[in-house]
Amino acid sequence: QVQLVESGGGLVQAGGSLRLSCAASGRTFSNYAMGWFRQAPGKEREFVAAITVSGGNTYYADSVKVRFSISRDNAKNTVFLLMNSLKPEDTAVYFCAAATRSYVSYSSNYYDYWGQGTQVTVSS
Repeated sequence: QVQLVESGGGLVQAGGSLRLSCAASGRTFSNYAMGWFRQAPGKEREFVAAITVSGGNTYYADSVKVRFSISRDNAKNTVFLLMNSLKPEDTAVYFCAAATRSYVSYSSNYYDYWGQGTQVTVSS
């Protein structure tokens, strides 16, 4: 099994930045495709970003493309989500997810392990 723990969430003014981190347990982190999802109150969980096992390819939802950047450090078993130019509509609980597959997906059903989530609140 894999355990994922997110950190870095908090309250920030619109236009500000936050960097989320997801620390994974185990020795097989480098074999997992990783993704970030978010869920706002009253809304379904939605895809935010994903990264392949090597970090060579990244994917983003249209709503966050350019503003957000996903990266990973396999030596440290950690994946990051750098969020710039934050907007109030970015307010949500952000979840880190891992897939026991080589490729990424936009679907939450594709991922096998999930973190507990970290709250991001953007004020106007």
